[in-house]
Parts: sequence; structure tokens; C-alpha cells
Amino acid sequence: MNRKKVVVFSPLGTVLDAGEGEERWSKWRPTVDICQSPQLKIDKIYILSEGRHKALSRRVAEDIKVVSPGTEVVEHVLSFSDPWDLEEVFSALLDFTAAMHFDTDTEDYLVHLTTGTHVMQICLFLLVESRHLPARLLQSSPPQPERHLPAGVRVIDLDLSRYEKIASRFELKLRDDLSRLKSGIATRNPKFNHLIEELERVAVRTRAPVLLLGPTGSGKSLLARRIYELKKQRGLVTGELVEINCATLRGDTAMSTLFGHQKGAFTGALQDRAGLLKAADGGVLFLDEIGELGLQEQAMLLRTLEEKRFLPLGADSEESSDFQLIAASNRDFARLLQKGEFREDLYARINLWTYRLPPLRERAEDIEPNLDYELLRWEQQTGQHVTFSREARERYLQFALSAEALWSANFRDLSASVARMAALAEGGRIGFRQVEREIETLKERWRQGTFSDEEELGKLLPETQLSQLDLFDRLQLEQVVRFARRCRSLSEAGRLLFSVSRSRRRSANDADRLRKYLARFGLSWEQLTRS
Repeated sequence: MNRKKVVVFSPLGTVLDAGEGEERWSKWRPTVDICQSPQLKIDKIYILSEGRHKALSRRVAEDIKVVSPGTEVVEHVLSFSDPWDLEEVFSALLDFTAAMHFDTDTEDYLVHLTTGTHVMQICLFLLVESRHLPARLLQSSPPQPERHLPAGVRVIDLDLSRYEKIASRFELKLRDDLSRLKSGIATRNPKFNHLIEELERVAVRTRAPVLLLGPTGSGKSLLARRIYELKKQRGLVTGELVEINCATLRGDTAMSTLFGHQKGAFTGALQDRAGLLKAADGGVLFLDEIGELGLQEQAMLLRTLEEKRFLPLGADSEESSDFQLIAASNRDFARLLQKGEFREDLYARINLWTYRLPPLRERAEDIEPNLDYELLRWEQQTGQHVTFSREARERYLQFALSAEALWSANFRDLSASVARMAALAEGGRIGFRQVEREIETLKERWRQGTFSDEEELGKLLPETQLSQLDLFDRLQLEQVVRFARRCRSLSEAGRLLFSVSRSRRRSANDADRLRKYLARFGLSWEQLTRS
């Protein structure tokens, strides 16, 4: 088989290739040197230069003919005026390659990247990487007498397998990002995995709003936090994650909470308040249950998304805030739009990247890995290692995957179920009989719909905040909320809740005591009674 001709494209090095008189032969000049390298036989070389360096280009061409008479030298002047203008240099090189006729069957093309300006090197690399120039890269190096090493040349092929390690590192990083979005759970559902893969790309490439849809307990809030953590880790946001459940917002309180207010803007506005949109500046604003937001708030939110400016209640001057919006809802937006309960223009603005999280019953293959995840989470929260016996695990999964398992509250049902079994496990072991009792508990609760405490608490607090509560605090808070809602006032609730301990106090303000307890979780009496 005939050897392919080797054709090299080499930018003129105005410093490295320069030299006068006989002394130039003792100096390492890359463009000349590669033509006399025993490692590489060059049949043709294009010297790429600017018009003002014609004399140097001519001298280098003549010296190449001396050291390598068999090498054909072509001097080509590129048409650009500013060698540091990336667009101008790239355009000149692109025009040059477009006019070339490449015959890869008979010729092997190399691009010499040792000489030329950094801008020239970058442009040539981009042309090779994009295959506008069907070439490999050529790198030369000066001799090292102290190490008895001659001048060297190295051919670099961007498609060679030696770069698989680099590609594998990118692949590993991608898997880490996907695992982060899935909370480290090895999900098996193909549709959900595809959703997460696309969402990962969206999260790192755009700041456009993201809308997460799905039933209560499908993991929308947790996924929103993971998106923020990924963006924060990549340096794509500098601010904080600010989250609010829109179902708890009504009237002036809603406007004040979101957009802030000035002192005296309304009754009870005793001091200035910045609002959540300002707090999210530079970060991410997560609006859970955005379908519950009032029309007036929707209008102001739309203006803020489009202009990054808003007017706090009672203020004379506008505030600015640049944030990314992540919104979530379990509502049917088609019905909301039809009934006029949600603005079409706002929906169009937040509907660019919409993802529907499937309920647990549509992700049956993910129940087992999530079961392991919940046990791990229990251990992290309590320090207690709990496992299933083999028979108990098989029985629980058999029921969990059956038609009897409704999972009406989705992953919240599963999380609560595992927490109950783990809390009652003797010696850190969940046995067969305990699983049977838990199955009956689940069936009974689904029949009676008695998951209301957990669901109502989910309406008051973001899922991410709930997941960070100890089981003790969560169960206690659920009972306090349920009891308090039966009372007519904060004072009545406090008086009944603290009826024993108040008798041991000289002075007791039961309402204030209950108010402070709720405030620990970011709740108020008004939120309890509204929702």
C-alpha cells in the first residue's frame, strides 16, 4: 500500500521561528525543525502568516528547502488586521479551509500548534475538533541537552482511545450529578431516569424557570433542593435557596411575604420587610404549590420574571432581584387556566421546562431501592442501624408491589411506613410479624384516609424541611397542628395544650408559648387556620 502524503499547516512563529545569520541554525525554530525531524517525513507544509511578516515567512520557507529539499513549501497570507481578534482570525482560517480541497484517502493532515498566537492556536483547535479541518494535531518540543533529549514531535489525534480516560471522567461526573438529583437512590424506572438525565442538562445549561408537576409526596420539593445543590456546586448560582408553600399565602400576607413591604403599608406592618423575592437574589426561588397563588401575586411575579424588578407594598421605589424560579404543583393547570384561576401569560413563562414526576404506583421497580434509602435515612437521623429479616423483606416487597398497596401519599406513605417499623424493631431487626402488622396498619389507614395529619403538615412545610425533622419532632408537630385546628383561637389552644404545666408557673402566657413553638418551624396561627 502506498504511503499517504503528510501535509502540515503551521502558523508562523514571529518569535520562535525568527533568527538572523548563521546563528539561526543553532536555535530551535519549530516550523523549520519539524521538517528535519527523523520521526516525521513532511511532504508539504503550509506556512500561515500575516502580510506584515512576509520577510520572515520567506526566510523560513528557504531554510526548510535547505534542511528538507523534498518538502513542498506553500506560503499563505491570512487576511486579518488584528491577530488578537478571535472572530476575525477564525473567519480568516475558516475561509482558508473552505477553499481547500482535502483528500483524506491519499493525504494525512496535521496542524502544528506550537507556533502562532494563542488566538490562532485556539481557532485551529476548534476547526480540527469540529472537523472543518480533517486533521490531527502536531506538537513539537525543543531539545533538552541536560537530559540528552533531541527535539521532539508528537501527533495528537482527538479521536484516539488515549483520551477515553478524559471522557470517562466526564461520564463519572455526569453520573455523580444524576445521583445527586436522585438523592443517591439507584432508581430503576426508565422514564424517571430519562427525566432526571434531561433535567440535569437543563439545570446546568439554563436559568429559565423549571416547573415540577406531580401528586403530593412524589418528591417535587426534594428534587428542587437537589437542583439547587447541583447549581450551587457548579458555581451557577451564588445566592441561597428560598422556598415557600404558596398554599399558605393569602391577601396582604402573601404580597408582603413574597414582595416585602415598608413600615405602615398595612395594619400590622410595624417594620420594613424585604420579602422572599429579594432574599432569593442571585439564588433560586422555589414556589411549591404555585397553582394556589392569587391572581394579583401572579401578575407581580410575572413582571419580576420578565423585568427582574418589583414594587414592595407601600414602597415608592422598586427593588431588583435576579433569581431562577423552580415551581411545583399537584394541580391540573388545564383546568386552572380554563377556570381563570391561573394567568395564561405566567403559565407560558414558567412552562418552558416542565417535568411530571410519576406517582409511586407508576414506579413499582423503584420501591425496593427507596426502601433501602429510607432505612439509610433512618440510621443517619437516629444513629440506629435497622435491617429486615429475609422473610420480612420479601413479604413487605410482595405487598408493596401488589394491587392492595395504594400508596395514596406516594413516597410519604413509604417513608412513614419504614419509620414506624424501624422505631419498633427489636434489636435493630424488622421481623415477619412486624411487617404483617404494618401491612394491616397501611390497609386500615388507606381505607379510612387517616393520613391527613402527614398530608396537612406537607401543605404547611416544604418537603425538604420535613425531611430534616427528627421523627419525634415531626410526630409531635403533627399532633399539635391537628389539635390546634379544633380550637377557636390561639389562646384557647395554648390554654388546653399547656393546662398541666401552666399551673406550676407564676405567670403564664399560653398563647405566646404556643406561638413560639410554631415559630420554631416557621409557622404561625394564621397559617394553621387558613390552610
